[in-house]
Amino acid sequence: MKNTRREFIFSISMLAASSAFPAHAFAFNKSKKLKVALVGTGIRGITFWGKRLLDEYSDILEFVGLSDINPSRLEYGKQYIGATCPTFASFEEMVSKTKPDLVIVTTKDSTHHEFIIKGLEMGCDVLTEKPLTIDEVKCQQILDAEKASNKNLIVGFNYRWSPYATKIKELIANKTIGDLVSVDFNWYLNTYHGASYFRRWHGEMESSGSLWVHKATHHFDLLNWWIDSEPNEVFAYGDLEFYGKNGHFRGKNCRTCDHKTECAFYWDINKDEFSKKLYADHEHEDGYIRDNCLFREDINIYDKMSAQVKYTDNTILNYSLTTYSPFEGWRVAFNGTEGRIEAWLDIPYFENTSIEEAEKHANEMAQNGEEIVAKKSIVIHKLWQEFETVQVDMEESGHGGGDKRLQDKIFVNPKVPDPYGRTAGIRDGAMSILIGIAARKSIQSGTPIKISELTDLRPQIRRS
Repeated sequence: MKNTRREFIFSISMLAASSAFPAHAFAFNKSKKLKVALVGTGIRGITFWGKRLLDEYSDILEFVGLSDINPSRLEYGKQYIGATCPTFASFEEMVSKTKPDLVIVTTKDSTHHEFIIKGLEMGCDVLTEKPLTIDEVKCQQILDAEKASNKNLIVGFNYRWSPYATKIKELIANKTIGDLVSVDFNWYLNTYHGASYFRRWHGEMESSGSLWVHKATHHFDLLNWWIDSEPNEVFAYGDLEFYGKNGHFRGKNCRTCDHKTECAFYWDINKDEFSKKLYADHEHEDGYIRDNCLFREDINIYDKMSAQVKYTDNTILNYSLTTYSPFEGWRVAFNGTEGRIEAWLDIPYFENTSIEEAEKHANEMAQNGEEIVAKKSIVIHKLWQEFETVQVDMEESGHGGGDKRLQDKIFVNPKVPDPYGRTAGIRDGAMSILIGIAARKSIQSGTPIKISELTDLRPQIRRS
């Protein structure tokens, strides 16, 4: 890898879809490494945006600071990443003292806006983990801050970068089934991964904005990118009918629960070495319990969700999210004027697989560099013709190979043209969460919600 610090900074500006600076705007010494600061040392922060960056790109970047509100988890995170930089309880102190070129935000969703805005105001480019934020007010604040700064913001959407998702994009963009008319998209979270959201702060609306935002931002970004239009109106249904108050019994957390033998969801965090070291060993500092009861009364997000989205180009999306499926996977169908495309991943009845659901999720999240490649199918069925099946080489680790391709684009190949337009900026981040925010507001009001009523962004027929 021969990328330079200056080229990396240029790639950050190019990746920020809202504003790209010319290369000559940056006058950095090429012999210096890019200075990176990370705020939020949870699992995504220390693995994908921490250890993997240092392992793969240490010749062009260095961590100059790590920040978190939990001091002992912060020290563990530093050790896990392998960084030698100082740590800070205060984000502002970290930025002031270390003067990073790039701030990476991987904190709790409801605080993303704080660090994004402060980072921009303090003269840093910012890369944030999804979702951009959790409501329309914070979204507008971020939009305003980015406009007022001369810096750039990018959102870490990795799903676009998997070979399977890219092949779907190629088929649609090439008009394989003519003009797109409607899309059916169903995502299934299993009783391992799906339940994990309800154990954590994600189960509280004020922290995550619900899975309409935290999880579905991935799905809506994929759909916006595939459809190549922006959402105009959303109508949704949702309820909490399985987790939370619906449980027949409950406890403080799994470790201390009296119902361990009768609860199918019992999880012993002490047997999960990584989770214990990252979370349980440090919960005395901030009270964050990783193995909370799935049936505690303060869970207030939805566990069943369905929405219709009308796009500005008149494409109609039918979307659903299931949070307690026997298996984890998804399927999508695109209906066009000349036929239909069907695609799916990890549907056991279609793939004849017997892998355990916990192992499946671990493989998807793995950042160990091991590539397990499998053939995955996409069905194309044109009008008045026999269907055909396209085979795509798909990696199982790192979100289907998307993680490494996203980082390689930023750090290794910033100048290589991407015909699929996979890079995501602030507008992409906003449009993905605005669908989820609109869905949430539609459930509360019982009425359709116009995207244009939420922020000053006006949906366009073609993605900007």
